[in-house]
Parts: sequence; C-alpha cells; structure tokens
Amino acid sequence: MNNQSAAKSGLQKAAKGFFLILAIISFFSFSYVEDLFQVSKNLDIFAAVYKQLSMNYVDEVNSSKVMKTGIDAMLDDLDPYTQYIPESEIEDYKLKYVSNQYGGIGATISYRDGKVIVAEPFEGFPAQKGGLRAGDELLKIFDVSLKGKNNQDVSAMLKGQKSTNVDLLIQRPGVDKPIELQLLREEIKRGNVSYYGMLPNSVGYIKLDQFLEDAAKEVEDALVDLKKNQLNGLVLDLRDNGGGILQESVKIVNLFVEKGTTVVIQKSRNRENPIIYKTSSPAMEPELPLMVLVNGQSASASEIVAGSLQDLDRAVVIGQRSFGKGLVQQTFNLPYNSLVKVTVAKYYTPSGRCIQSLDYNQRDTEGQVTKLADSLITEYKTKSGRSVYDGSGIFPDIFVKPLKYSLLTRTLESGFHVFDYATQYHQTKPKMPAAKTFKLSDAEYEDFVKFLSTRTYNYKSGTEKLLIDLLAEAKKENKLDLYKPEIDALNTKISVSKKNDLYLFKDEIKEVLESEIVSRYYYQKGRTEHSLPNDQDLNEAIKLFSNKTKLSSILRGEGGYGRIGKPGE
Repeated sequence: MNNQSAAKSGLQKAAKGFFLILAIISFFSFSYVEDLFQVSKNLDIFAAVYKQLSMNYVDEVNSSKVMKTGIDAMLDDLDPYTQYIPESEIEDYKLKYVSNQYGGIGATISYRDGKVIVAEPFEGFPAQKGGLRAGDELLKIFDVSLKGKNNQDVSAMLKGQKSTNVDLLIQRPGVDKPIELQLLREEIKRGNVSYYGMLPNSVGYIKLDQFLEDAAKEVEDALVDLKKNQLNGLVLDLRDNGGGILQESVKIVNLFVEKGTTVVIQKSRNRENPIIYKTSSPAMEPELPLMVLVNGQSASASEIVAGSLQDLDRAVVIGQRSFGKGLVQQTFNLPYNSLVKVTVAKYYTPSGRCIQSLDYNQRDTEGQVTKLADSLITEYKTKSGRSVYDGSGIFPDIFVKPLKYSLLTRTLESGFHVFDYATQYHQTKPKMPAAKTFKLSDAEYEDFVKFLSTRTYNYKSGTEKLLIDLLAEAKKENKLDLYKPEIDALNTKISVSKKNDLYLFKDEIKEVLESEIVSRYYYQKGRTEHSLPNDQDLNEAIKLFSNKTKLSSILRGEGGYGRIGKPGE
C-alpha cells in the first residue's frame, strides 16, 4: 500500500510539473492567438488521461518515463530544435549548446564489437599527458568492468571534480599485459577556435568549430596574433560548424564591419517588434580582404556570419551551400531543474532574407517535412546590389565541387582499417617529421596493402552491385544457366578489379592514412596542418587573394557575379 501511495505521489508531482509546462506554453499561445477555453479544455483532457493511466493501467507505470514520452511526442510535431531537457540531461545540454567546459580527462571514445576504444586524446589534457593513446581499449575504471557499459555510463565515470584521480586499466595493441594508468582530472575546456596560422602569400587562417562562450574573443585573439605577420588577407573557416550562441556571431561580424551595422534581425510571432542586432564597437579590421568557407554542415550562427558578411559585400563566401537553419531557440526554466528549448523566432540577414530551408509547418502525405518550393523563393539585394535568395541556406559566391571519396576509401575508414593501421604505425615508429610535410612512402603504402590482406572488409563496387542485380533478375526469369558462364567470368574480372582498386584510389587512400597517422603524433592541430595543402576550398581562397581584380568584381557584382544561387541555376 505504501509503494502504491509513493507511486501515486510521484505521478502527481510529475503531473503538476507537466501542467506547469503546458501552462507556460499555453500562456504564450493564448497571449497571441489561442482561445482560453481551448487551452483549458486540452489541459483537462490531458489531466484526465494521465489520471486514468496512473490509476488503472495493468502494469506499474514509470511516471518520469511516461511524462517525458508525452512531452517529447508533443514537441516532436513542431521542429527538431524544440526540446525538453530533464534534470538528468542538463550537463550534456550545457556542453553542447552553452559551454564546452567540464571536469574530465580530455579524450573521445568509440565502441567496437562491445569494446570501449580511445578514439583520440586531446593534446595538453590529462589523457594525453598521462600516456593514454588512440587505439587503447579501456577495460576498467576504478576496478569496474566496462563490459555492457554504454557511452553515457563511461562518460559519467570519466568525468568528475577537478584535481581528482581516475584509475584506468587498459589493453594496448601489441602489448601482452594490461596497463594500469592513473590520471588526474582537469577542467576540460576545448576552444571554439581549434586552429589558426599562416598560409602562403601572407594569408591568415582561422578555423572556428563552434559558437559557444567566448567564441568571438578567441577569434579576436587569433586575429591579433596573426596581424603580427602583415596580413594580405584572412580566411575564416566555418565548415562543419553547426552554430551556437547568436550573440557570438554578431561579435565576430563586428570584427570586420563598422559600429552600428545591422548584422541580423530576429522576428517572432509578434512581427511588429523584431529584435535587431547591430555591431556595437569599432571594427578591428574593416578593410582586410576576407574569405569565409562554408559547406553543407555550416548552420545557424555560421550562416549568420557568412550571410551577413555576404549581404554587406564585406567577404567572399567560398565552398558549398550551407545547411539552411534560420531558426532561433530560447531556453526556459521549468520545475524540478528541467528546461525546455523552444524555437521562438526566425532570423533574417541584413538584406532581409531568411535562409531556413525546411518548412516545418508544411508536410507531405507521409508526414515528412518539405523544402521551400522554388516558386516561393524571393530575391533580395546585397549592399552593392547583388541578387541573393532566401529559403535555401547561404549559397557561396564561388562554388567548389565537394570532395567525395570512393566507396573503397569510405569502407576502409568506417571499418577502422585506417585507424588500426595508424595505431600500428605509431607503435613501430615513435617519431615522425613535421605534420605539414609528412608523406607516406610507396613502400609504406605497400605495407598497408599487406596489412589489409589479413583483414576482412565488405566492399562492393558499383559494377559488382549491378551484377548482383543481374543475377537476381536472371533467377527470376529462370535464365541463370543461360548467363552463368558470362556471370562467372565477370565475377572473376570484378575480383581482380577490386584488388586493383587499392592502387586506382591510392592517392586518396594515402591522404586519409596520412591524416590519421599524423594525429597519433601531433593530435588535432597536426591533422589540420596536414590537410591544408590539399584543401580545395582553401586553395581557391588563396588563389583569389592573388587576383584583386576578380575579388573586387565579385564583391561589386560585376560580370557573372551579380546573382548568387538563383534556384534552378
């Protein structure tokens, strides 16, 4: 009887919390368009269902789980950015969206065949300083076996208060006995700027990975340091940057445009009172030639920076079309230390365009979200009169065809064959030349081919897939015996061809191998430095800095540069 009372009490508390959530949402809804009667009616219906479920359901009900399921289902019909965050997930939320600071050892881990593997230690943090290496298998933490533990379990065990110990038992490839390590936790704060340095022709380069706390300050500090080299130009790399805090993007734009310039406009349901974000300080570099790199994973705050600098004709955008996230989220506190993150507005770049590409209010017959139709896309003008368009992300001024690796290369990466060879390479060669100049020799590549001969990797070429389809069709038509000699001959040729593919795609496989090997010695910074000479987007930017006439023509919209990303072109 006491257990039932406790369960009912828990359900009642959860219900009260949920009613407060609905009350908050209902308040805002009623303030604009909702009828009070409809709000009250829906609350009563939900309360009645929840009450009957808690009292009469045949099995015991987990009140917290049921409530979260109900909330998630309610929000799931809106957009993927409107989310409920229970107390148990608050820290992970802060790490992802607010601050990348925590107490721990500083390493990423992966899971392979039930094993917990160190994917990459961060340079300068406890994992790296304490001797943990990529490829090491974590067996125990504080004598607790990691068998059956998931990512959340292991992460929680590794994190903790600063200056406390973490006892690890690891198995290192090539070493017979397990190794005991004791690491001292530190405050782990990974920078928003993962790398900056000088490129050929006195061009500066800043790689910005995210827009969390202090992102603008880190970009500013990097720029100050780079300016010691008499810069001819700057490349701001926002590729694979999913965004973060909107205000940080405004501050970054402020480094390059004068005080009082509109950067972004935020419009909510109350369109009569938009929020206008303007630069508030004198620009650090209002005249420095500037390029911004974007790709399909550049989103949100990245698109604000790229889009506003493009609209203001302040920078040339290079790469591929960005993701197209023009929505703004705000976090509201809820009872019992939980949060709800709500999409509250859309943002618009200085020209007036919203780059949101998916319309979550419009869904097809299968319930899938649709893209904004080309017929609904509107033309806007940049400061100098260039045509830009809404509804489809930021289209670059100079489009660079994205690099696509072959299926073989992707298979070797995803199957950890490249990773494991890099681990073996590092064990046999404790030192290597500088990351920028490292090249895998032909003899070393042959060693990799030999390494693969002892491993199994599922790789089917395009021709092989077509042959499989042909074989299936022949069986259906009862013509397998008729075609069998030809099919067997093709199979033999394909088998030989697949072996030759290791040499056909040698250059790109070597590039991927070199990057992974370099990371064993020089970590994330080395991986970046090694990639720069072969970076197609970056090379396009460096080339453009040397052609001031073309650079000026792009920003003025002369020739074929007056229209950027028109649908259908």
